[in-house]
Amino acid sequence: MALAPQPVGRRERNKREKLERITAAARELFEEHGVDEVTTQQVADRADIGTGTLFLYAKNKGELLLLVQNSSYFDALIEGRAAAEGISDPLDAVMAVVRPVVECNRKQIENGRTYLREIVFGDPEEPHHRDALALTVQTEEAVATVLQRDDRTDPDDAATLARVVSAIMFVTMATTVNVGLSVEDLLADIRHQVRALLPR
Repeated sequence: MALAPQPVGRRERNKREKLERITAAARELFEEHGVDEVTTQQVADRADIGTGTLFLYAKNKGELLLLVQNSSYFDALIEGRAAAEGISDPLDAVMAVVRPVVECNRKQIENGRTYLREIVFGDPEEPHHRDALALTVQTEEAVATVLQRDDRTDPDDAATLARVVSAIMFVTMATTVNVGLSVEDLLADIRHQVRALLPR
């Protein structure tokens, strides 16, 4: 006999509700002004909490950005995996996984670039940073899965290629010379680079 799910206590509900308010407030402010122009005090004010409470959920603005972007990245990865499901060509399937991630990252270009820097240089002990790193691993796993549709690519090679694809995607999005490029231009550049990696 299955046990009934235990009800969530008031304290846990309050914590979740505050986290949702913080995430929504930070997302709105970062989208409106860019992460560099927003203070933690503004986020706390919009979320209707004290700054001390805010710092219980995110130690600094970089962690706040990770919190916000991780949520969007998670949704983008679900979308990309679903889009790749019915595609047999490995390159097209890889690009189906990549497209929503690039689109998500470019909604606000400077926020997206800062997010990538936080992933690379942030404190891996921080929970939102750990979540971001887990998302990059999940992206690589999704890419490796579609690469194995080509019989010439064994699981080990697929995993290695997926890491290279991930690096291509992140560097292409983060590099300063690409700031002015559209999503379609970025995707074309990524596709061109990935095509060169795949067996012919």
